[in-house]
Order: sequence, then structure tokens, then C-alpha cells
Amino acid sequence: MASMWSYCWLSIAVVFLISVTTDAGRVLSQNEWQDGKLIMRTEDFLNQKDGVEGTAIKGTRWAVLIAGSAGYYNYRHQADVCHAYQLLRQGGLKEENIVVFMYDDIAFYPYNPLPGKIINNPDGVDVYKGVPKDYTKSEVTVDNFFAVLLGNRTALSGGSGKVVDSGPNDHIFIFYTDHGGPGILGIPNTPYLLYADDFVNTLKKKHASGTYRKMVIYVEACESGSIFEGLLPQGMNIYVTTASNARESSWATYCPGSYPSPPLGFDVCIGDLYSVSWMEDSEVHNLQRETLLDQYLTVKQRTSVKNTYQLGSHVMQYGDTLIDKEPISLYQGFNPANADLPAVSAKSLDKFKPGLELFLAGKHPFGVHQRDTDLLHLWHKYANAPEASEKKAEAQKELMKVLARREHIDRSVNLIGDILFGSEVGSTILTAVRPAGQALVDDWSCLKSMVPAFEGKCGLLTEYGMKHTRAFANMCNAGKDASAVASAAGEACSLSSYSLSDVWAPATDKFSP
Repeated sequence: MASMWSYCWLSIAVVFLISVTTDAGRVLSQNEWQDGKLIMRTEDFLNQKDGVEGTAIKGTRWAVLIAGSAGYYNYRHQADVCHAYQLLRQGGLKEENIVVFMYDDIAFYPYNPLPGKIINNPDGVDVYKGVPKDYTKSEVTVDNFFAVLLGNRTALSGGSGKVVDSGPNDHIFIFYTDHGGPGILGIPNTPYLLYADDFVNTLKKKHASGTYRKMVIYVEACESGSIFEGLLPQGMNIYVTTASNARESSWATYCPGSYPSPPLGFDVCIGDLYSVSWMEDSEVHNLQRETLLDQYLTVKQRTSVKNTYQLGSHVMQYGDTLIDKEPISLYQGFNPANADLPAVSAKSLDKFKPGLELFLAGKHPFGVHQRDTDLLHLWHKYANAPEASEKKAEAQKELMKVLARREHIDRSVNLIGDILFGSEVGSTILTAVRPAGQALVDDWSCLKSMVPAFEGKCGLLTEYGMKHTRAFANMCNAGKDASAVASAAGEACSLSSYSLSDVWAPATDKFSP
């Protein structure tokens, strides 16, 4: 018991209108006021110039926003997506051109201190109101995401039916936020995992269809660089930035017990560091002047804690990086309220959120590893419960179950490696990282067979266990197949004293509870 509590403490510790001309010569088209709100046209792309080719462009802006998790302790992912929706609407994108995926189990969750609201920074501004429920609950699936991106309504299962019905002059922005692992992103419904090769192959299909001009993708997840490393070819007019490289965790922020903290009553992190960094940057700059490169550099500095990587990660670029010379407004729109703001500077301090203020002041806000946010939530749930109460005992039981499950997963994977390769080299093989530019695995079908092989003998992998997909990939790269892994898993987990039925269900019934 003492060692388990030590493990817990260690894990938590890591854890603003009319035809305004800019100085760049771009002209803002006439906008309209409807129901007291500024509505900006998106069909005419504001006669902006293409930052790379220098030619006038016309088309529609589209966006797909995805929160790939579920469960209250994953509050921040849906908060990120709701915040992004509000930002894009303020930038003039039409609701009909923004597709939102989120499980929608947070705003009205019984423990939410602000019932019916979601916030994404300590100021507590509601970002949930008005967000469309395009794909929620069981509709948040890999197949629906791919169908939406490809504009394939016949392939949809449920939902609003909204898809990216884009044409050859259109620009697409994708924002994906969730847990991840080497070569995978989470999704809250079966098959629970989005594999990198399937994502990139879908992007190739979209490119082959000729139904977009350029695309920008932002991804928040652990090991998110591995989704594109060695897989996304150049020449597809796709520009990507990720919260982390191919081998590290991304970070949650605005967490309880940290500074800046969420409002009183929150026992969950309400934002992700990379995600709030790009959105809070967009909110305080003229996006017709600020380029994608400007934003990348700013977000990289903040997410890395000014290149110290203390409680931070390496923001990465992939694909056609020359696109980064373009103005962000081509993808996120333009808010006339920011017309007088510069591209990049420390102006309009009244607009800055607390985390951004700390960054500009050279201070380092506290962050938590994405994979440790469940422990932080459960710890605060335990600590805030009345002494000697049933609630406190139940909270302690939940926490201990999660810790025991983590230990079981780690030990099982390591023992499988020892059985397959020998104890002297097993660990080295499982943790090996391929050189930059090389994909995680050669045979993706092999990797996709490894998780069920493991789970059939050792129980569900869980969000925490997603980090072990590198080990499974290395087993494939070393010539091992699913049958060999299933056999080794059967041997390894038959030796475990851990009871597979004694599990905290919200964290283990599926990858994204």
C-alpha cells in the first residue's frame, strides 16, 4: 500500500467594418449584422492573397473539430473543441461549414461546478453555448470522421449529416484533441483507436479527389508526431503541427492545485497546453497579418516552456511546411475586432488569458502529463471528500484500482517482451525509437492485430496503456506476429495476481471513457 501511494504522488507531481484595408493590401469584404451578431462571408475569401503562390484566391473555409475522448476527467478535450468553435465563428466561418465531433457528456455532468457550461481557461467564459451537436455519443467514430472529411454522406452512421462538401478552391482546417500513443489517436467508440496509416490514407483520398486547395491540421495528443512521421508525403498541400513529437507526452494545463488554476470546484484540468496556446494566440492577433509560421513559433515557445521542456513538449511541423508563410485567416477566419492589432506582439494585454500572461512574463505555469490527469482528478476527489466518509473511501478505492491497473499493464507488456526476446534485450527492443523521418512500423496490419492479441489475455489496454503501442510496433518490426504475442501474453498474464474484474470501469471499459 505504501509503495502504491508513493507511485500516486510521483505520478501527480509530473503531472473585432466595412471594407477595411490592411497595410499588407488585403481588403476585408462587406460584413453583415444579424440578430446582433457580426456575420462574415466565407464564400468570397476576402480577396486575400495566397501566401505561397501570390495569386488571388476564392473559396470556402471548412473546419472539422474533434474531441476524441469521453468522461468527465477528460473535460479539457471537449473544452478545447468548444473553444475552437467559438474562435472560428468569431472569425466568420459559417456554422454550416464547421463540423463538430464531441461526446457531449461534460456540460451537464453531475459534478460540473458550472452546470450547462464548459470553460477552457480560468476566466470562466462559457464556450459550450451555441456549439452544434453534429456527432455526439455513439456517433463519434473513426468511420464518421473519415466520411465527413471525404464528403461521403452515404457512409455516415447517425449525426447531423453535415460533411466537408468542399471544392477545389476551398481551405480546410482540422483540429483533433484527445489522448494518443505511438501511431494512434483515441476515439470514444469502437474500435476506440484511429491508426496513423488510416488517417494519412484518408488524407490521400481527399487529395486525389481534388476537393480542396490547402489543408491545415492541428493535433493535440501524446506522441502525436508519430501520426505523420514518415507517413505524410509532401505535395498534398497539407500542413500539420502537432503538440508533441513522436516519442513524448503532451501536456494538460489549467489544472487544480496549479497556477493558474481553474475556478473553485473543478477537480479536472480544463485545457491542454498546445491547444490553448494556439487559440489564445489567435484571439489576440490580427490573423490577416499573423502567419501560420508566426503561430507555430509562438506555440512552440509556450508549449516547450521557452525551450526548456520543463513540463512541456516539442511542437512539430509536418507535410508541406512552405504553407506556413500564409496568413492564419485563410483557415481560422478574421475577427474585425482585432483589425488594429499587429501580427505578433505583446499588445492588448486586456485580451490575454492568465496562462498567456504568465508566458509573456517569463513564468512557467504548472502542467500535467496527459496520461496522469485521471490520477490528478481522482486524487482531488479523494482529498476533497469529508474525512471518514463513504465518499472518501470510494474515492480511495477508485484511485487504487487505477494505480493497480497501470502497474498490471506495465508489468505485462514488459514480461511479454522478456518472453519473446529474452530478459537481457527485451526492454531494449520494446523501447527502441526509430530515426526521425521513419514511420513507427513497417506492417500496420500487424500492429492493428497486436492490441486485440494483448487484450484477449491481459485485459483492456486503456488510455494509459496506449503508450505501449511502440512496444507492439517493435514486436512487429522484429518479426513477431499476433499469435506469438497472444501466446506470450497468455503466459505473462497467467502469472499476474491482478484481478481483471477488479477495475475502475470508467477508466478501463474502453480506451476513452
